[in-house]
Amino acid sequence: MPAAGFLDRSRIVAPPGWSRWLIPPAALSIHLAIGQAYAWSVFKDPLSATMLKGSSWSGTLSALPFTLGIVMLGVSAALFGTAVDHRGPRWAMVVATACFSAGFLISAAGVALGQFWLVIVGYGFVGGIGLGIGYISPVSTLIKWFPDRPGMATGIAIMGFGGGALIASPWSSSMLSAFGATGPNAAPGGIAKTFLIMGIGYAIFMSMGWLLIRVPADGWRPAGWDPASVRERPLVSTANVSAKNAVKTPQFWLLWVVLCFNVTAGIGILERAAPLYQDFFRDEAPAKTLATIAAGFVAILSLANMLGRFVWSSTSDLIGRKNIYRIYLGVGAVLYLVLLFVGNVNKALFLICAMLILSFYGAGFATVPAYLRDLFGTYEVGAIHGRLLTAWSVAGVLGPIIVDALADRQKAAGLSGPVLYTFSFDIMIALLIVGFICNELIKPVDPKFHEPVSGNLASAGRAE
Repeated sequence: MPAAGFLDRSRIVAPPGWSRWLIPPAALSIHLAIGQAYAWSVFKDPLSATMLKGSSWSGTLSALPFTLGIVMLGVSAALFGTAVDHRGPRWAMVVATACFSAGFLISAAGVALGQFWLVIVGYGFVGGIGLGIGYISPVSTLIKWFPDRPGMATGIAIMGFGGGALIASPWSSSMLSAFGATGPNAAPGGIAKTFLIMGIGYAIFMSMGWLLIRVPADGWRPAGWDPASVRERPLVSTANVSAKNAVKTPQFWLLWVVLCFNVTAGIGILERAAPLYQDFFRDEAPAKTLATIAAGFVAILSLANMLGRFVWSSTSDLIGRKNIYRIYLGVGAVLYLVLLFVGNVNKALFLICAMLILSFYGAGFATVPAYLRDLFGTYEVGAIHGRLLTAWSVAGVLGPIIVDALADRQKAAGLSGPVLYTFSFDIMIALLIVGFICNELIKPVDPKFHEPVSGNLASAGRAE
């Protein structure tokens, strides 16, 4: 037989004694990098002031690379999820590294040549493919290394995606400033240099992931962990379901709605956080001071988004996935109700409610891979996760439309302040209630969808 290639799964089977705690850093190196997507807003003003100067649509156009990137995240995760599961995490991480880094390099060329469409294609399309494959690449591997604590394991990695902007935002801003890409005399060359350095820098950083990643050997299990203990938990299956069969189950589509509406409720606030705060407290301080406070509010929400991914997802290992989503959705609806009635009366209460909503938003992403594992097993959990992420693509469009469009409509009617968000918050409460009901309807998967037990399947389920 020919020797296995460098990217083949058989080349990364962990030897005896390999520490599973090396796998979260490998996953984090990917997720911290692709989490840069949340910092795209740093580039909006420089692009609007240079390449898009004079265009009445500069704000919309400068958002297109990010919007396409999020759409491609869901699409590529769905299309390539099965390949990620069967070819292994090293192959997936290398592809993700190549695409994500190439997106920056193509964008750098687009800026240097004065061709904005290349920025859209580079960052949005090519980089978006890297986003999708990179997002799901470590998930099934983490779940197999941490069958005793899957929520904690995926929470660590996906926390990195939420926290990637905390690194990327100041890094990008400092480079743009150093290269003269900000201010009234901004030069596009500074943006091109920034994209170039980021492309090279992320390629190096993400390489740590695919060099370090390993899969457990057949039959491996954590010391002291008994697989029989899994059978004692409700909604946790020891059988396996293929991605092809998973999408035929009501459980998949119920969970799709749960994720979509939970994300919609969170991203609506996250996307409009700064103006939302200023609208709620517009009479509390001068405009300039209020804008500064609003910027701090955005940073706090980003931190809540990041920490929620780890804290709540880890909690789900203790109380169960269905119970934790009852909190995300049920308590989330109550929090929106509080914002509706007393949000602008007490700043501390407003901040606490918004932080919790954003923590539930981030936690929904981190908990859903473990929920999928509970329902469908580990056989093709990465592929199933990829298909489920199409809910994110829908929510990424739905949330901002609900909040922005309705607020703009109310403002056009001469209204101002918290009343701008009354109707949109009502909709968010309704969506969260629908999601809560869908979560309640989730039952164990019918055995007719289970894969037949065989040596090959069992091996694949353990070693991916």
